[in-house]
Amino acid sequence: MTEADPEVFKWTWLLLPVIAAAIGWGTNHLAVRMLFHPRKERRILGLRVQGVFPKRQQALAEKLGQLVARELFSMEDVRKELQSEAFVTHAAKSIEAKLDEFLQTYLMETLPMVSKFLGSDTVAKVKHALVECLAKAVPELGEMFMSHLEKNMDVETVVREKVAAFSSDKLEEMLLGIMKREFRFIEGVGAVLGFVIGLVQLGILWLM
Repeated sequence: MTEADPEVFKWTWLLLPVIAAAIGWGTNHLAVRMLFHPRKERRILGLRVQGVFPKRQQALAEKLGQLVARELFSMEDVRKELQSEAFVTHAAKSIEAKLDEFLQTYLMETLPMVSKFLGSDTVAKVKHALVECLAKAVPELGEMFMSHLEKNMDVETVVREKVAAFSSDKLEEMLLGIMKREFRFIEGVGAVLGFVIGLVQLGILWLM
């Protein structure tokens, strides 16, 4: 053994934490990648391999559909909002704005003689009466709207079909957009743990 060999051997030992950190990062990076890849099932060394999300997309779609329909979205909540005083007030303001637009455009410009015959006070009274009448009908229209939705729209089915129809690229893009930092953190934790394990191994070898 030459004189340089112990020095090389020492540096090889000192590289153990770095190598372990690289292995830890690499394994976690591979694990994250395998959440989405391979997109289609492949046989590797006789084993069937497919990304977790592409493989379980249908099950994910079903669970999300159930979650949204039963826990996150309620037709009853929508019904209450459509019948709330705040919504009725907002609807009345929108109706009044549309009536103003109609009266200004149709009566004042298209039929100026009618507007002169009626007079501005009469037009204002007619508008006020129409706004009150239509505003009172808003809750009834909201109830009719909700009844139609309940009969013709199944939230669970809509969500399930939408998620199931996502392309693998779209699903990956969506999940990475939400959890990109978390995935990087997982990779970083793998590197840190690998480095610590390498230090422990180095300490054990040093004491031997």
